[in-house]
Amino acid sequence: MLWVHIASAAVLVGGVTFARFVVVPAMAGLADSDRRNASEKMASGFRIWITGAIIGLLGSGLFNLMQRVDGASSEFLLMFAIKMLLALHVFAVGMILGKPGVEEAKRARLMTGVVYSGLVVIGISSFLRWV
Repeated sequence: MLWVHIASAAVLVGGVTFARFVVVPAMAGLADSDRRNASEKMASGFRIWITGAIIGLLGSGLFNLMQRVDGASSEFLLMFAIKMLLALHVFAVGMILGKPGVEEAKRARLMTGVVYSGLVVIGISSFLRWV
């Protein structure tokens, strides 16, 4: 289950990071209509991956939490709560990113937020492995 959790996080955060910092700048030179079409097709294609990653993270995360919740310290629970709030942000915005009709500039801003929140979640996860 730990592998499922890590792989799902890699797909979600890694995919959005690649799209934001590689694909978006690469498409900047395209004509407006071509850029819009490509953006919509990529969002549509990535939607299934985002959904699968979220399902993988929720299922494996619940399983992993059940393994650790007995005797968990207050420090662990506090950091876990912060991690969950940030993860919910990543999930919600990730679902918005997969919707058609999102303006390109807004989509880029949303992706930036997902990248930063996702990296903080990964950092907190690393910390929680040792608490």
